[in-house]
Amino acid sequence: MDTKLLISRQGSVVPYTTIEGPDAWTASDFPVLEDHMLHLTPDHVAELDAAVDAVLSSGKRLQDIDFADFTLPTLSDPLLEAGQEAQFGRGWALVRGVPVWRYSRQQQLAAYWILGLHWGRAVPQNAKGHLIGHIKDIGHDPKNPLTRLYATNAAQPWHNDGPADLVSLLCLSDAEEGGDSGWSSSISVHNEILRRAPHLAAVLAGPWFFDRKTEVPEGKKPFFEIPVFNYHKGYLSVNYSDNYYHLSQRHAEVPKLTAEHHEAMRLFNELASGPELSLRMVLRAGDVQLLSNHTCLHYRGAFRDSPAHTRHLLRLWLSPPNDRPLPECYAEIMAGSVAPGKRGGIIIQGAAPNIPEEAE
Repeated sequence: MDTKLLISRQGSVVPYTTIEGPDAWTASDFPVLEDHMLHLTPDHVAELDAAVDAVLSSGKRLQDIDFADFTLPTLSDPLLEAGQEAQFGRGWALVRGVPVWRYSRQQQLAAYWILGLHWGRAVPQNAKGHLIGHIKDIGHDPKNPLTRLYATNAAQPWHNDGPADLVSLLCLSDAEEGGDSGWSSSISVHNEILRRAPHLAAVLAGPWFFDRKTEVPEGKKPFFEIPVFNYHKGYLSVNYSDNYYHLSQRHAEVPKLTAEHHEAMRLFNELASGPELSLRMVLRAGDVQLLSNHTCLHYRGAFRDSPAHTRHLLRLWLSPPNDRPLPECYAEIMAGSVAPGKRGGIIIQGAAPNIPEEAE
């Protein structure tokens, strides 16, 4: 049987079949993005203000705050629904109207932590243990292959953030020019590859080697193996970041990328970035983006700051308690566990989890 002609859905996916469902979307499904946002009302904002005040007057460290420390009488349910949409629906959600422009830095961090609690447990994003990351150009060299590009103003190619089930951004301020945010359905990319070049789907479901850059947990090699297309217990989960595959070639133990690997990356990037499958917007102050790392890819355009306009976003990596099953190979990128709610993050010995007020 030629399974490429069959159709399946998440929860009962048959490998190498076209997947239908809300996470297999195209750009034409969302002609007006504003129609698909959670727009905070004045009542929502008043509740968030009160919750931020309660959190900051609690005497607790922000990372120790939980639902018992605040209430959002009418906002909690819409936030929970946004998380469900990202996990089990189309794979993404947008929130507009967090009043970051009148918040202090501590208030901004507290508000974002409150939102994130509705979507999962925050996990460390780097070797410094940051639970809330700062996405900002701090002068790191983007031409250095070991640089993590979020600390530069360079474009970030299409990828997902593998060490977390969900990734979120809160925009504090935008750039003078550029810095658009794009995302696409990795499930639709999978489907289109099956239609155009089914032999490459098999390549993408085979061995791929991923570099850890400078963030190597104790006892681990500086690289690991994880496929791009992961079929497991009825789900397709996609993990992709081509610059990490290229960087892994510096290790003598890693097999060389073949012509088929390069062909697969070329087609994957072409499809993910194309207007048919990708959505794009410039995140403005107070906008929140929430994406599934298993069903969405994302991208950041190059940007230019000025004294009046400096691009600065906050980021959360989140581990919900009820996300999909993942194969054991994900333990390499998920801090040693694939158990929902317990997996995720970059864990480096001696780096205590913390929430910095500024980029570092």
